[in-house]
Amino acid sequence: MAGVQTLRGADTAAADQAPEQKMYVGKKPGLQQPIARTFKEQPPLVPHAVDNFDEITVTDNQCMECHSPEKYREKKAPKLGDSHLAFSSDGTKKTLTMDRYQCNTCHVPQVDAKPLVEQNFVGNIPPKQ
Repeated sequence: MAGVQTLRGADTAAADQAPEQKMYVGKKPGLQQPIARTFKEQPPLVPHAVDNFDEITVTDNQCMECHSPEKYREKKAPKLGDSHLAFSSDGTKKTLTMDRYQCNTCHVPQVDAKPLVEQNFVGNIPPKQ
C-alpha cells in the first residue's frame, strides 16, 4: 500500500516549520516596468519593493501617496482605477471608496519563489508580438 505524500513531508502529525522567508522583488518605485498581466481580469501586480511604505491603516493608505488622482502625474505612477473611486459626500470630489481601500488584497508584491506544485496555467492574454 502506498504511503500518503504531502507538501510538508510524510509525517502529517509533525509540527509545521515556518516557511523560508522570501524577499520581495523590485526596487524603489518607478525604477521598473509594470508586470505583464496573464489574464484579462487580473488586477495589476506591484512591481516595486514595498519595504517601509506598505502600511495601510484606517487613517493612512500609503499607496495613495503616489497612485491617487491628485498625485499620480507628479509621481509618474499608474493612477488608481476609476472603479475604485466614489464621489465625496458633498458631490464635488472623487475619493477612494472604502470597499477598495485595502489595496494589497488584490494588488500584491512579488517574490521569486519556486512553485510548490507543478502547474500548467495558461493565461487568456496573447503575448505581445
